[in-house]
Amino acid sequence: MNVNEYILEEIKPLRLKDSIKSAQKVFENHPITHFPVIENNKLLGSFSEDDIQTLENKEDELNSHAHLLHSFFTDENATVLELLKIFADNDTNIIPVLNEYKEYLGYFDLRDVLDLFSNSPFMVEESETLIIEQLKNVYSMSQIVQIIESNGGQLLGLYISEKKENFIQVTLNIVTNEINEIMQTFRRYDYKIISMHENDMYLKDLKNRSEYLQKYLEI
Repeated sequence: MNVNEYILEEIKPLRLKDSIKSAQKVFENHPITHFPVIENNKLLGSFSEDDIQTLENKEDELNSHAHLLHSFFTDENATVLELLKIFADNDTNIIPVLNEYKEYLGYFDLRDVLDLFSNSPFMVEESETLIIEQLKNVYSMSQIVQIIESNGGQLLGLYISEKKENFIQVTLNIVTNEINEIMQTFRRYDYKIISMHENDMYLKDLKNRSEYLQKYLEI
């Protein structure tokens, strides 16, 4: 998945000698949360819209407010997951891109990266989403893959979706026609199934036993 072709240059970066008024105009004309500031093709940082819109003296140069610059960027070899993390950590919808010499190349737009991710096989291929839980000191990625593949499934991807004090939850994306068999195998290895599935025979059996016990107690 090559992200280089998604580097944009439509919004031209500003310089510290530019005015607050010109910066506010950039935000008025473009749906962005930040804009980059460069000098000699080197990134100095990015101003946020929230900060710029609070400045009252529109004729001031940006240099007077350089302390408001935010420092975040990526390189041209970043992966989609790395980009999504930068977007989230900095609450931004654009990320400046630098080359190996730390020179400014352009920026990534959040919408483009989300489109790229949503069209990946991880998202578009017909699959089952399974969330499992296990003790942190027991969790094993190789065991998870083995359980899935031994039941004829194919793991498209996984990520750690939650961490607790002693437990870890993992979200799995699986191509399979035998999700029930996979779930039962996970249970035999002491994994807890967190997600709900209509064809979960284990839960159906528990429900039937509960109903039988309730009827027995009512006799």
